[in-house]
Amino acid sequence: MMGWMAPLRHLGARMLADRESAANREPSVNEIATVGLDLKNVFQVHGVNAEGSAVLRKQLRRAQVLAFFSRLPRCLVGMEACATAHYWARELRALGHEVRLMPAQYVKAYVKRNKNDAADAEAICEAVMRPTMRFVAVKTADQQAAVLLHRGRERLVRQRTMLVNALRAHLAEFGVIAPQGLRNVGKLIAIIRDEHDTRLPDLAGPVLQILAAQIEQLEEAILALERQLMAWHRSNPVSQRLATIPGIGPIIATAIAAIVAEPSSFHRGENSRHGWG
Repeated sequence: MMGWMAPLRHLGARMLADRESAANREPSVNEIATVGLDLKNVFQVHGVNAEGSAVLRKQLRRAQVLAFFSRLPRCLVGMEACATAHYWARELRALGHEVRLMPAQYVKAYVKRNKNDAADAEAICEAVMRPTMRFVAVKTADQQAAVLLHRGRERLVRQRTMLVNALRAHLAEFGVIAPQGLRNVGKLIAIIRDEHDTRLPDLAGPVLQILAAQIEQLEEAILALERQLMAWHRSNPVSQRLATIPGIGPIIATAIAAIVAEPSSFHRGENSRHGWG
């Protein structure tokens, strides 16, 4: 007598479950050779083996990223050069991984289907393996801090310019004019604070005093940032060498030294003009 056999529908369901389990299993860390990491609120990971076959698709929360990569053997990790990429590149390098950053516009060509986090991670993974890909040098924390000084100074300078223009326009309405140039703003502020100057109505005095005080506060803040930039310039050999070039002062020299992490990546003038390297 033949033994009992499960109905075909049960066997089919079991085979399907086995296939899904194999597809969803956690891959051996030794299989992963290259990883594409998409940096969003939820991080998307796409890993391939040495043959280029996908062996990992995974989402990670920010707090899980370093723990996950600490379990991987040394592998190539690709990321788009976005705002937080330099930080993550330094952290992953500290774990022993090789990290390469790429301009986002260069990665876009490798997105094969509808744009989403998983597709972006897959595109990053493929792009980082291309032999002709252009990479962005990873900045040190010191370089990023110098960039922050420049951006902060630039923002404060814009605010100061806006306030100075407003102050000039308001005073011009009462016939109070001073020559153009930032060095002449002090003359206008002195008029505002002169109690014996009768050209300005009493009602206008308080608001003009506020504008004048804000301009002075911004001036002090800008000078403080410039002192910090000068201190960094004196401690940075690259910035000091750049400042020896005619027409380049410490402010421009520190900006170049901070923004261009690896000047050697600019092999030719043509590359510089196109923003390559």
